[in-house]
Amino acid sequence: MTGQDRRDTHPSGAPWRNFYGRFKGKALRPSQEVYLQEDLDALSPGTVDWETNPDRNPLDLTGLFGDAPVWLEIGFGGGEHMVHQAVRNPGTGIIGCEPYINGVAMLLGKIRDAGATNLRVHPGDARDMFDVLPEASIDRAFLLYPDPWPKKRHHRRRFVTPDHLAPLARVLKPGAIFRVATDIPDYVRQTLEQVPRFGFDWLAERPQDWREPWEDWIPTRYEQKALREGRRPHYLTFRRTKG
Repeated sequence: MTGQDRRDTHPSGAPWRNFYGRFKGKALRPSQEVYLQEDLDALSPGTVDWETNPDRNPLDLTGLFGDAPVWLEIGFGGGEHMVHQAVRNPGTGIIGCEPYINGVAMLLGKIRDAGATNLRVHPGDARDMFDVLPEASIDRAFLLYPDPWPKKRHHRRRFVTPDHLAPLARVLKPGAIFRVATDIPDYVRQTLEQVPRFGFDWLAERPQDWREPWEDWIPTRYEQKALREGRRPHYLTFRRTKG
C-alpha cells in the first residue's frame, strides 16, 4: 500500500470521508437509552458499515420489504417526517440515515408510539448507505432541512455536492422523486445549480410549486424554528431522468 493509499483509506478499507456535524448532543433520557438498546438492532437494514461489510455487498431490499417501493430519508433529524410517511404509506418501505444519536433515539420513541413496522434505521453516514444500496433501487428520497453550512468556505460540506449527489443518483430509479426542503436561500441556489447536473429535472412550473409544501407534508421541528425566526421554507421537487 502506498503512502497515498494509506491517507485515502481507513484501516477497515473504507475511504476516508470527512464528516462535519455532531454524533451526540446532550445526555439521553433513560427511556431513550432503552430504545437504543432494545429496538435499534431489530430495525437495522442490514450490514452497512465497512467493518461488518468490507466487500460492500448490496442490501437485500426484497428480503426487507418484499416487492414494496422503497424510500430513503437522508438525515431524518427527530424522525417526525419519517414516521408520518411510514404511517401514511404502510405499503412502502422507508430507510432513514442519521448519524446524530440523539435524533435516532427520538425516532425510535416515535416508532414505538406509532407502531410502524415498515421502517429501517441506519445510525450513520448516508454515504455508507449509498455504497450498499443496489443500483436503481430507491423510488423516492428526502433531504429535509439539511445543515446549511452558511459560511462560503463551508459550502463544500453541504449535501448538494458531487460527493453526495453522484451516489444518490446511482441508487435512484429512473423517474424517482427527490424532495429537498430548506429555509436558506443560498442552499436553494446551490441545490438548483448542482442537482440537475446529476440527471434530475426540477419539476416546478410556477412559484407556488416551491413556496407551498407538498400535500402529504408534516412540518418538522426545524421548519417550525425557521418560521418562528422569520425564514421562508422552500420545497424543491426533482425527478430522476437518466439511468
